[in-house]
Amino acid sequence: MNVAPWVWILTVVGLSAIIVIDLFLINRGENKDFTTRRAAFWSVFYISLAVLFGVAVWFFAGGRYAGEYFGGFVTEKSLSVDNLFVFMVILTRFAVPRHAQHTVLMAGVVIALILRGIFIALGTAALNNFTWVFFLFGAFLLWTAIGLVRGDDEEEVKENALLRWAKRVVPTTDEYEGDRMLTRRDGRRMFTPLFIVMIAIGSTDVLFAVDSIPAIFGLTTEPYLVFTANAFALMGLVQLYFLIGGLADRLVYLSYGLAFILGFIGVKLILHALHEYGAAWAPDISIWLSLTVIGSTLAITTVASLMAGRRGEGRKDEAATGDEAAAESADERPQEATDVH
Repeated sequence: MNVAPWVWILTVVGLSAIIVIDLFLINRGENKDFTTRRAAFWSVFYISLAVLFGVAVWFFAGGRYAGEYFGGFVTEKSLSVDNLFVFMVILTRFAVPRHAQHTVLMAGVVIALILRGIFIALGTAALNNFTWVFFLFGAFLLWTAIGLVRGDDEEEVKENALLRWAKRVVPTTDEYEGDRMLTRRDGRRMFTPLFIVMIAIGSTDVLFAVDSIPAIFGLTTEPYLVFTANAFALMGLVQLYFLIGGLADRLVYLSYGLAFILGFIGVKLILHALHEYGAAWAPDISIWLSLTVIGSTLAITTVASLMAGRRGEGRKDEAATGDEAAAESADERPQEATDVH
């Protein structure tokens, strides 16, 4: 895919402008209080932008590259949703006030963009010069998929060395002060707990970048498509966070769906590497088959999760009805005994 320098420049400028508007206009002042309806509107808006960009890729570069873009976007967006659940754990653990959560999430988006840009550049250089890196990426994705099935992502978020160091040496106040990270106490400059939360989010983003970049390289090795798919997947995450807050406990099978997708892409990478090394028996899985597998897996996972949630609610209703009936029966027995007496 031959992308002219001016296309790169125009794309980066356009995406940067959208992100700046998102971070500094939509999420500022009175606009920081997101209702479910408002969060849904902006989430649909950003997804629509991503779809329109994919249509443009189809028009200018053809169906193959459009398929690679859509496959990468859907995969990265799905991983971003799973990552948001981890952010929820972090924000809850540090008891971040609702009005300050926007600042934390916006910082997380910016950090994620920077980190993924670095990983994309490194990954592209490695894949262009060393075919065996496909084996490494594939094995890593398979290992990540096994960890998801075992439930490693459901464990409590552990403090890494950077976070432990910061909490030990950085002078920090005990209370939050709005969305400020730096304040002054008794003439001394001190950080607020929000700064520690930023470190937790930022260091977690490193792990997310390590997971997501090998996944999208399994679908496309075009740097332009990798970059744009990641950028559009990260857009609107602040709004999406408040939209899916009530769904965190209902998408019970999401981790299994993501595990299958990562495992599938891992196998695809390994087969592609074998094919490059001359193994005629190793098929090179098409992007359209990959896109079908990814879309079907996410659809089945979502439907199964929602059905399981409804069954669980039905059992709770039955149990509540049974408890009410038992209580009513218990209330009637003393009265009956009195009447007989």
